[in-house]
Amino acid sequence: MSVVVVGIDQATAPLHLLEQVSVADDQLPKALASLRDQSNLSEAVILSTCLRTEVYAVVERFHDGVEEIEEFLAGLGGSSADGLAGHLTVRFDDDVVEHLFSVASGLASAVLGESEVLGQVRRAWERAQRERASGPVLGTLFRHAVGTGRRVRSETAIARGITSLSHGAVALAAERFGGRLTGSRVLVVGAGEMGDGVARALDAHDPSSVVVANRTAQRARTLVGSLTGPLAERARATDLSRLGDDLVAADVVFTSVASTQPVVDRDLLATVASRREGRPPLLVVDLGMPRNVEPGAADLAGVTLLDMDALRRAVEAALTGRQGEVEHAREIIADELERYRSAIRARGAAPVIAALRARAEDARRRELDRQRARHADLTEAQWDQVDRVTRATMATLLHQPTVALKDAAGTSRGERLVESLRSLFDL
Repeated sequence: MSVVVVGIDQATAPLHLLEQVSVADDQLPKALASLRDQSNLSEAVILSTCLRTEVYAVVERFHDGVEEIEEFLAGLGGSSADGLAGHLTVRFDDDVVEHLFSVASGLASAVLGESEVLGQVRRAWERAQRERASGPVLGTLFRHAVGTGRRVRSETAIARGITSLSHGAVALAAERFGGRLTGSRVLVVGAGEMGDGVARALDAHDPSSVVVANRTAQRARTLVGSLTGPLAERARATDLSRLGDDLVAADVVFTSVASTQPVVDRDLLATVASRREGRPPLLVVDLGMPRNVEPGAADLAGVTLLDMDALRRAVEAALTGRQGEVEHAREIIADELERYRSAIRARGAAPVIAALRARAEDARRRELDRQRARHADLTEAQWDQVDRVTRATMATLLHQPTVALKDAAGTSRGERLVESLRSLFDL
């Protein structure tokens, strides 16, 4: 049995491949069920974010299990595994643990120290639990990863400044307006996690108005209702029925809708651009994955389109000063990795140690009961002393085997010791 992760992210693949294998929230039940039904996978968690899709799994046979995951990921994009060749990364056992701890800590994100990914890791695990895809092995791993991510954020300054893609997107847009969006009319299309982050990041930029448009107006109203300060008075919620008019009125647009098809196509933006004649180009920042704006709209006059690739490049350039915190974060990850290994070793040995001690204690008590019948002349005080001596003797005899089992747990030697004890003592 091995723990593996097979995935694709912004460091290994172009944007068009990332959007092909992206798994939307409403697709997760079916996707997890598909993995759960694979013959070589006993547990699975899907982590799919803006710039990452990874499958964490417990596999019975390593190569067969990895092949099943690769075929699953290829199927998401309607291609063969060969189509993803060169872009997929495969990790196993300790490498999986270190990688997930780094992801949860924000070290593997486009935005170094990003705040959103920790919640995404936690929700991915919780969703897999609800769908009965995750079990005790991945549960322990993800629980410890979330704890590691929290510790990195509390003990380092890696999360200062820009801490999310949504904050980075607002900062990128502001650069096009001289550093701030003061007096700008902003349209946020999508009221999910990313749209919420964009709306809150706008609070520091003093826009003249903010419109939050969503498929369901109620969710947009909920987001607007949660805003505070001056921004709350300038924000309104709507649905997508008047998207064209809202685009015409806006100066800046952020899109972050969970959709497999573009929400804003080239024809719509061409019409919008013609209605805005004489005004500065409409700035559109596409945060969708898959993309919300048809890529062909980038060549329209009167429209400036920025996508995840542009955002990633801008954020990387802005975060060079935060690199100094990486070493400290990696020290924490190394410490947590060792703690995790120790916990796994102890947990793996615990059942057989408990069974061995229970078997020895049962034998000790049965022998004491048998001797009581033969030595009725002994007092209760004397029997108490016999009980203490035999208990101490048993603890001394079992101490070294217990230490050896705990130290070797999780290794091939540990497995041999466990099997030997099970066979010798019929555990």
